Amino acid sequence: MKNINQIGLTWISFFSYAFTGALIVVTGMIMGDIANYFSLSISKMSNVFTFLNAGILISILLNSWVTNIISIKKQLILGFLLSIIAILGIIFSNNIFTFSVNIFILGLVSGITMSIGTFIITYLYSGEKRGSRLLITDSFFSMSGMIFPIITAYILEKKFSWYWIYIFISTIYLFIFILTINLKFPETKEKVKSKTTFKYNMNIILLSISALLYILGQLSFISWVPQYATEIININIKKTGTLVSNFWMAYMIGMWCFSFIIKFFNLKRMFVFLTGISSILMYSFIHSKNYLTLQSIIIGLGFFSSAIYTIIITLASLETKKPSSKLINLILFFGTIGTLLTFMITSPIVEKKGLYATLIFSNILYGIVFFLSLLIFTKIKNKLFFEKSS
Repeated sequence: MKNINQIGLTWISFFSYAFTGALIVVTGMIMGDIANYFSLSISKMSNVFTFLNAGILISILLNSWVTNIISIKKQLILGFLLSIIAILGIIFSNNIFTFSVNIFILGLVSGITMSIGTFIITYLYSGEKRGSRLLITDSFFSMSGMIFPIITAYILEKKFSWYWIYIFISTIYLFIFILTINLKFPETKEKVKSKTTFKYNMNIILLSISALLYILGQLSFISWVPQYATEIININIKKTGTLVSNFWMAYMIGMWCFSFIIKFFNLKRMFVFLTGISSILMYSFIHSKNYLTLQSIIIGLGFFSSAIYTIIITLASLETKKPSSKLINLILFFGTIGTLLTFMITSPIVEKKGLYATLIFSNILYGIVFFLSLLIFTKIKNKLFFEKSS
């Protein structure tokens, strides 16, 4: 019975990342249609999606505090109810303000759910199992990235209303809700109070900055690739959806592979290797024009960049002997700041410098993360940080 409960909780973690992934990855594909619906420019519409990212950021920031008051089970049930309300609000939105409010609510639900999912994995598993399970969990983010662009492209090609994609996304939370009402969750209140303290050190600072810049670079790149592909390279919407889908498919496969591979390699060396090769592949994509070449490169980019964020989380989780929801939330918080800043920073770049410059900006961020990974590899000598756990 205990094993069944653990499996069920693990699947909640998987679906929590799938839900967040679906919300984020479809943005670039439906942005133009929503902009036309509300009679806004594409740059102004992209700023509206900052409300989604802000909701995720705020919920992750408050999650440790909320967990002391509301149990995980009640949070997930409440999240299900709020997601239904938000999606109904999106469907019947007749102005941009109503849409913004509801997309913000979806962000809140998404952030709390993903934070809970991450903590569940760090609570249930330790050592090498924790790293591999985190990779598999994160792979469900990319699984959504593979599936939902195809669904979105089909919806848009068949001239269905853009809000149907949010109805499809809501089915993920339905699975979370069904599992939630049938499972027993860990009691986290005492753990948060007595066993999750940690001290800030150079390890945590560098990893936090890496998380922020990596997510900002990744989402800046993949969010504007659809517009870049259609406007600059003149690729149709179906091929654009395939391009984005291939990235997330490779991302997912990469996570599955690396969940096994990292057992045999030092995490810090893997961090350096993956950030380095990902920077090179992104540079190659930006400077290629042939569709088949772009497909090959973006598949490689998805595969080799797949484990970077999870390695950052895993390395940070090793800073304490016991699972720390506060430390995990700190990394997620910085990663979500990167998500929040995506359109705030890139929209002005697109408007003033163009789509090409935006992708170059993403590439520079990847290069900085590579530099930080070298610092982590060569400078940090914390004993626990160097512990071979994967």
